[in-house]
Amino acid sequence: MIYTKTELGQSALQDRSIPMTPRQRSAFIMFDGKRSMEEVVKATAGLGVTAEDISHLLSLGLLAPAAVQPPAPPTAPAPAVSAHNADGSPTLSAQEHYSRAYPIATRLTAGLGLRGFRLNLAVEAATDIDKLKELAPKIKEAVGPEKFKELENALYF
Repeated sequence: MIYTKTELGQSALQDRSIPMTPRQRSAFIMFDGKRSMEEVVKATAGLGVTAEDISHLLSLGLLAPAAVQPPAPPTAPAPAVSAHNADGSPTLSAQEHYSRAYPIATRLTAGLGLRGFRLNLAVEAATDIDKLKELAPKIKEAVGPEKFKELENALYF
């Protein structure tokens, strides 16, 4: 079954209000609504994650079954939106930039699997656009310039 983080789970990840073992936390981060429980357990087996760890996360309400959606048809990339007026002043607030960039950064780093685990944690801990911009070179190095373009547009334009 495919699971995704609940709102409670997202906030618990950020503020650590619900105690999780390091292996449970590692597995929890990998649930993105695309990976099945079996895939996550297999990917984190080296850390000692078991199905019981996932069951515990479910019982705490941190994970929920993902809504099954048909794959979206491929679309052309959205044109880069300028974040500046004609006079050069920014049109988007820092919070709007962050709201655009954060989901892209988490998706890119979560897609790295275990090799991007620490980078994914750093992205999830970033609380503003400046912190995401600090992580941008590391993300670019990890995912490559082609995949990074989407995040670059969200961060800087």
